[in-house]
Amino acid sequence: MASIEDLQRKVSELEAKLAAVQGNAGPVRQKIDVMSSEVVDSNPYSRLMALKRMGIVDNYEKIRELSVAVVGVGGVGSVTAEMLTRCGIGKLILYDYDKVELANMNRLFFQPHQAGLSKVDAAAATLQSINPDVTIEAHNYNITTMDNFQKFCDSISKGSLSGGPVDLVLSCVDNFEARMAINTACNELNQRWFESGVSENAVSGHIQFIVPGETACFACAPPLVVASKIDEKTLKREGVCAASLPTTMGIVAGFLVQNTLKFLLGFGNVSHYLGYSALTDFFPTMGLKPNPQCEDSYCRTRQTEVKARPAIVEVATEVTEDEKPIHEENQWGISLVDENSPEEETPNLNLVDGVQVAYSIPVDNSTPESSTGGAVAASELSLEELMQQMKSM
Repeated sequence: MASIEDLQRKVSELEAKLAAVQGNAGPVRQKIDVMSSEVVDSNPYSRLMALKRMGIVDNYEKIRELSVAVVGVGGVGSVTAEMLTRCGIGKLILYDYDKVELANMNRLFFQPHQAGLSKVDAAAATLQSINPDVTIEAHNYNITTMDNFQKFCDSISKGSLSGGPVDLVLSCVDNFEARMAINTACNELNQRWFESGVSENAVSGHIQFIVPGETACFACAPPLVVASKIDEKTLKREGVCAASLPTTMGIVAGFLVQNTLKFLLGFGNVSHYLGYSALTDFFPTMGLKPNPQCEDSYCRTRQTEVKARPAIVEVATEVTEDEKPIHEENQWGISLVDENSPEEETPNLNLVDGVQVAYSIPVDNSTPESSTGGAVAASELSLEELMQQMKSM
């Protein structure tokens, strides 16, 4: 039988071991406490703030100072507004003039008891309950009318938290007329914006980033999503709308918000054009240059301003390598030539496979006189005349 002294010694050894274990666990416990303390009601966006700690963004808190206008609070617009609200955007300005219908219940956002309310009022109430720190401004009117178009221009030019222009405009409308109104306003105000849309059969969509004068505006190259020649007014019947899938809407809205965050917070590459085909899981992406013959006069003005900007001069570094030719002998007479051609003055979209514009923009058929004084297009000359020109060269 163990003596009292032996038992006391064992107890002392166990206490020493327990103290050592607790001492080693101290730093771990502190880290757990710090991480847990971040996820509290007073700091609900800690998961997003972690992007800064992980080196993705320099300062995520900057988003609380930014303002974004969302035009169209339908399938894409409502989800877009909700995502930005959950991301902690400083201010959201919403535009729409439709009412909530039961046909909108597949849109991930609206609820049956909101039927009959204006979309912007229903959206503002829902978004405010999600994040009361976000400033919500709702405008229930059609931006395509003369009076409302001017109000729209005034609100996006003076609607930011600081009283200046908003940081970005997001087009989530479902008709050509509204897209052209947004395009006109943004070209006039030199406002950067994203155009987005889902096809009427709900199995494809796209987003397009538009910088006036630098990239193609909506009038320069309308995307395929508006290619149908159907009178859009026939699609707007009570209780009936074009095909709609919450999956397609959510995917396009995700693309839109992801690129919005990349632009606003300065990380990653912002897509100039990103498409989506649900039938083939095809995601085409490309860049679009502006059309020098764009019908929008403000677009042409912005292009002129961009060309007038001073070019960025790169400082050449001193070359210390041996510049002797790699091969002293050139038995076959092979030489390298510069194949770069001058920039074309006609629109050259270089569309990737699977992407088409909605229609061909009319071009001026008048042929300017050439340097030799001729004014007849080559395609109008006969074969004999072409052969004669070749002989005379």
